[in-house]
Amino acid sequence: MGRGSLRVWNDDEIAPNTGFPPHPHANMEIITYVREGAVTHKDSLGNQGRTEAGDVQVMSAGSGIRHAEYNLEHEPTRLFQIWITPKSNGGSPAWGSRPFPKANRSGRLVTLASGFDSDHDALPIRARARVLGATLKVGETVEYALGEQRHGYLVPAFGAVDVNGVRIDARDGAAINDVAVVRITAIEHSELVMVDVP
Repeated sequence: MGRGSLRVWNDDEIAPNTGFPPHPHANMEIITYVREGAVTHKDSLGNQGRTEAGDVQVMSAGSGIRHAEYNLEHEPTRLFQIWITPKSNGGSPAWGSRPFPKANRSGRLVTLASGFDSDHDALPIRARARVLGATLKVGETVEYALGEQRHGYLVPAFGAVDVNGVRIDARDGAAINDVAVVRITAIEHSELVMVDVP
């Protein structure tokens, strides 16, 4: 909690046919990465959608929104929910979801959500931040230029990775500061999510 503009990283398990009833949010970017199962979203704007494992949804709470998240499946849903403080308060709330096939990020980092105009294929967020994902086979390495004045936070959804010489196991969090380049090598077959925030 509170690493730069990264406010919260929740690691949630939602039992079948349960969830979070309608509740409000404001002035927060909420990115949900579904690890297993699926989550169904409903909000006060009339948006409704189902996001499956490996896919991502983004809610920009803006000036205020009420939403509910339910697991309507017959199996537990496991997800990471990441809260990032926006670059400015207010604005119209918004929601979006899209698939990110795991095959497309095999052996490479893919930007899932971003506040940078150059990241055309990512879900938009209202923060100078990125949420990235990768799937790595044993021995595969990816690098990410983080740089000074930025905060990285990385969590393997499963597997184990070496991050700049430190072993990080499944669902452990690695806080990364003052590193020009983040070098990630898979110790086991791994799926990981990383944020880059100011």
